Amino acid sequence: MALDLSFDSTAAGMAADGAQADALYRRLTWRIAPFLCLGFLAAYVDRVNVGFAKLRMAADLGLGEAAYGLGAGLFFVGYVLCEVPSNILLQRVGARFWLARIMLTWGVVSGAMCLVHTPMAFYALRLLLGVAEAGFMPGALLYLSQWFPPERRGRLTALFMIGIPLSSVLGAPLSGFILAHFSGVGGIAGWRWLFAVESLPPVLLGLWALFGLPDRIETADWLDAREKGFLRGQLRHGHDDHAISRLWQAFADPRVWHVGLIDGAILLGLYTVAFWFPTFLKGRGVADPMTIGLITMVPHLCAVFSMVLNGWHSDRTGERRLHVVLPVLLGAFLLGCSVLADGSLAVSVCLIALANAAILGALPPFWCIPANFLRGPAAAAGLAIACSFANLAGFFATGIIGWTIQRTHSPDLALVLFACVMAAAALSLFLIPREIVDRA
Repeated sequence: MALDLSFDSTAAGMAADGAQADALYRRLTWRIAPFLCLGFLAAYVDRVNVGFAKLRMAADLGLGEAAYGLGAGLFFVGYVLCEVPSNILLQRVGARFWLARIMLTWGVVSGAMCLVHTPMAFYALRLLLGVAEAGFMPGALLYLSQWFPPERRGRLTALFMIGIPLSSVLGAPLSGFILAHFSGVGGIAGWRWLFAVESLPPVLLGLWALFGLPDRIETADWLDAREKGFLRGQLRHGHDDHAISRLWQAFADPRVWHVGLIDGAILLGLYTVAFWFPTFLKGRGVADPMTIGLITMVPHLCAVFSMVLNGWHSDRTGERRLHVVLPVLLGAFLLGCSVLADGSLAVSVCLIALANAAILGALPPFWCIPANFLRGPAAAAGLAIACSFANLAGFFATGIIGWTIQRTHSPDLALVLFACVMAAAALSLFLIPREIVDRA
């Protein structure tokens, strides 16, 4: 018992010294954020590279627009079904082992995509990829909540979530390059090389997690006793009467489902850009895969800056609600306006780039909100419930866009519908009391 009291007294001295605390959290950030960012980058490359592969794969497998939309969307069926049990297991067995398992299995399944020869095999592996990857995002959010207090999570969430736009900034030109220059190498189609090459990073990251990621504060051998005591004390400050901690409470709490609903609406816009933007460009006369890859970088490069800036400013001001609502409203408006620029490729790309930057910029402060009312087992289940419910949007977005293009030869109707849904969902954040949303 004396040992714990010693921790508390020395940790209090560190808390009083803001410079020491900032230095500790900077060190912690460099230990954790790069792995999570690269993990998110690899996750989204493997999730959306099918959009590039489709440019050549569809003809080889005999896939129409609706059939491709179904296959792309089946990822989310597997993801949704396994998200909650995966995150509960992560809390029980530890982040190091479970995040490694997630990355290694999704790398193997993603690589197996290079072997498909029929639409049914394509459907099956997309479903399995969702099963393999399930739990990574809520697991990463849960892992962050075990290291960083609420007032520091906005910028940290931004630092690992920039893996989403970076996956396209780096993955789009890489995918275009592979399609353009690897086609026929060894008698193998370029899209098969794409899946094989881009499946390697998650396998390497899985090994990093297994051998280099600490499970929790207590097992971090690069922290001394005083630093561990300080970090535990900072996390205890976030506990309050608004929080729930039991597993069953997460399923019954309407705030959890509301968070999932809002995120699902946001994902309608994000997945539309991620899965269909290369197809939009090809339909407007851009034929070269490398050029498509370079243009696809633009919306996501803008988003890298918006996410970091909005996450940092939300932490600095302690405000979350408007840092979510205003960017999503702006993004919905710009996405809706993009249908009016059908005749101009440059205007369309600019509008979609700004819309994507605004919408993605809302994610870091948004995902700080659940940690304000979820603790322990309820956090593991609640984050997974919200993420899995939200990712149903991925299934519907890909399917609706594919059906709309096949029926009307244009995505415009779906884009306007998605913009309206995003705006309504963002405004619904005002239904959650301010003392919960803005407790940074």
